[in-house]
Amino acid sequence: MSGSDNSNFYLGRLFDATKGEVLDKPLLYDPADLTTHAVITGMTGSGKTGLCISLLEEAALQGIPAIIIDPKGDLTNLVLHFPELRPEDFEPWLDPETARRAGKTVSDLAAETAQLWRDGLAKWGLGREQLEALQTEVDFTIYTPGSSAGVPVNILTSFAAPDMSWEENREILREKISSTVTALLGLVGLTNIDPLRSREHILISNLIETAWSQGHSLDLTELIMQTQTPPFERLGAFPLDNFFPAKDRAELAMLLNNFLASPSFQTWLEGQSLDVPALLYLPDGKPRHSIFYLAHLNDNERMFFVTLLFAAIEAWMRNQRGTSGLRAIIYFDEILGYLPPVANPPSRPVMLRMLKQARAFGVGLLLATQNPVDLDYKALSNAGTWAIGRLQTQQDKDRLLDGLQNVAGTLDRGQADKMLSGLGKRVFLLHNVHAKGPVLFQTRWALNFLAGPLTRAQIPALNQLAKGKGKPSVVVAAQPAPAVSTAVATVAPAATVVSQSVQEAKAEKAKPTGFLNTRPALPAGINEYFIPNDLGVGQAVETAKLKLTGELRSQGIVYLPALLGQAEVRYLARKYNLEYSHRFTTLVNQQPSGLLHWEQYAWLSYDVRSLDRQPLPQAQFAPLPGWLSDVRRLKDLEKDFLDWVFRNGTIYLRANESLKVYAGPDVSAAEFREQCSKAARQGLAAEQKKLDDLYRRKLETLDNKVERQRLEVKEQEDELSQRRMEELGTGGELLLSLFGGRRRSISSSLSKRRMTAQAKADLEQERKELQVLEKQYADLEEEYKKALAELQERWAKLVADESEVPLPPQRSNIFTELFGVAWCPYYLVTVEGQTQTLPAFRQAPK
Repeated sequence: MSGSDNSNFYLGRLFDATKGEVLDKPLLYDPADLTTHAVITGMTGSGKTGLCISLLEEAALQGIPAIIIDPKGDLTNLVLHFPELRPEDFEPWLDPETARRAGKTVSDLAAETAQLWRDGLAKWGLGREQLEALQTEVDFTIYTPGSSAGVPVNILTSFAAPDMSWEENREILREKISSTVTALLGLVGLTNIDPLRSREHILISNLIETAWSQGHSLDLTELIMQTQTPPFERLGAFPLDNFFPAKDRAELAMLLNNFLASPSFQTWLEGQSLDVPALLYLPDGKPRHSIFYLAHLNDNERMFFVTLLFAAIEAWMRNQRGTSGLRAIIYFDEILGYLPPVANPPSRPVMLRMLKQARAFGVGLLLATQNPVDLDYKALSNAGTWAIGRLQTQQDKDRLLDGLQNVAGTLDRGQADKMLSGLGKRVFLLHNVHAKGPVLFQTRWALNFLAGPLTRAQIPALNQLAKGKGKPSVVVAAQPAPAVSTAVATVAPAATVVSQSVQEAKAEKAKPTGFLNTRPALPAGINEYFIPNDLGVGQAVETAKLKLTGELRSQGIVYLPALLGQAEVRYLARKYNLEYSHRFTTLVNQQPSGLLHWEQYAWLSYDVRSLDRQPLPQAQFAPLPGWLSDVRRLKDLEKDFLDWVFRNGTIYLRANESLKVYAGPDVSAAEFREQCSKAARQGLAAEQKKLDDLYRRKLETLDNKVERQRLEVKEQEDELSQRRMEELGTGGELLLSLFGGRRRSISSSLSKRRMTAQAKADLEQERKELQVLEKQYADLEEEYKKALAELQERWAKLVADESEVPLPPQRSNIFTELFGVAWCPYYLVTVEGQTQTLPAFRQAPK
């Protein structure tokens, strides 16, 4: 590069005001002096933009990375460097209207411009060597937050938990939270926010702090959900609802949701994250100049983004090691309204902290403005370098000198006033606290073509121009950078790479699943239930019949919403001596289209006491679909559910009218048959007892007769035996008397014989009578057996005499037990790289 010292920035040549000519002495600027920050000011046409671009060119030539905030579109000129300086390089960036007014064709104007640039660079000792170096030393990318014209910017990482210990860095992180929340509230129209007085600021800050302190990231959806249902019950000394009532929180959530629901907001969620290491270096360590084009945004959106960007830079910066060299440049092309002396916009606190603290970390702020009146000169007292060009009015000059006198301390106001008077184009007063005194200099010719402010429509072509040079437009990681010149600190340490990758991983982890860390708030009037987690992971896999061919990784519990309905119907039938209750339960896990067929969603019944009172800790939640948050629709569905229960609630009793046995539908056929059998056995036993008693008496009477008759037979047998003995004795006496000479009567012997014959006849009669009685006894026994068999057969037939009796419900006996949103637990698992959910609760039998 040109100049006498390759370690310094070549900004131009000294200017002799008395002679009105440029001296042949280069103005060299030590880049390390930028760690005390710099302010460049000058009216339109003063050459301010050219000076700023030249300074950034010098930083690029020395491999110093930069983040460039471009509210007007001038800094997009940083990619318009053409080593060949051919007319066709310039032609696409020329204004055809300018050529028409000059009476020239665009091609002619391009040729003149190319020659002008060639001559201008040669005059300042610059040329192809510097242009080629500019093309290769750094990567240029133009970002367009809130637009896809350039590389869009994803703001989600602004709410992601930072990769640093909360306990060790709580002060730093609270400052970032405060800046981020102030910017967010400003975006939705809540301006002039005092972080100590605004309950909106206090609430949202506490939500983010609670999440970050636990290592959890948030996105805007999650933040809106937590605004309605915060994960804490008190703020300070007051209960939450006293400090910030639920109705007011709902209004704040609605205000934030209006922004989230805007179709244009989706572009804010795409592209490069606000990860500072990735904005400063490519993965291979090549420095970057990241240009943020903001001309298309409105004032609130600009303030929002600038504040987020500065907050991200501050958080990264405070996590770096200290250095005396220049680690990076943060350039802001127009700070009007962002650092005012009285008002306190969201950007002001973080910019103040940066001005005070960035020096220790080697981060230089380069701030430019064309309005020196509305500046906070007290804040800018931290700036060690001032470059002042031609001013528009005497008031501007006086205000600037007043401020400079307080800032610079040793500045000779009279001398400075004299030097500022009559400044020409591209001539600046340079006041550097590291130099002996103020000097005048004329800026060098810019290496880049100064085409003026470019429009959003031209951004794609500008980034395409960068792509044509082999420079990628989207970067996703950062790597350590190589060492640069001794005036520049070694930057992009490995720790910052970890920071970037972790934040990207957190953002990516939260984004694809679509789950929230905060339970969505239900509108008033909608009941909420939590289905218990009663299945382990292994049981869930088995229940889902999931065939595992690879590793399964559980990522915790997620709750999915469903519509739970449960009604109890009480049945009372005095005729059947029955008092019975039955539950009808449904679980609708998808939005119904048209008429809801409740029977298709029949589910297990729940004891109300068995449901969980709170969700499992660390669980995530699926967003609540609209139909489950529509109070009126759920009321209609509840009425329809109860009508369905009434229409389908008829139960069928099991009845045995003969046995007077009845049972509800919860009794199975086998159980009811056993009840009937038991009743029949009892009835049979009663009748059998009567039968037994009747026949027992008859049999006992007959048995007594038989016994008596047997005694009669025995007596007759004994009588017959006695008669025979007597007859035998009488015959013997008669024989002896015949032979012994004694006379005995023959008639006595005949009498004995007649008596024996009579006894024999009597015995035969008694025996016949005994046979008659024994037959009667046997017949009576047979009659008993037959009667008993008939009795048993009759009762056996009664057991099978079953029927079903319908029992419809009465509306007055239908009671709603559960109706509302049920959060059902699922395991979030990854199988072979695919994420899916498995029910973590008992399923209804199919």
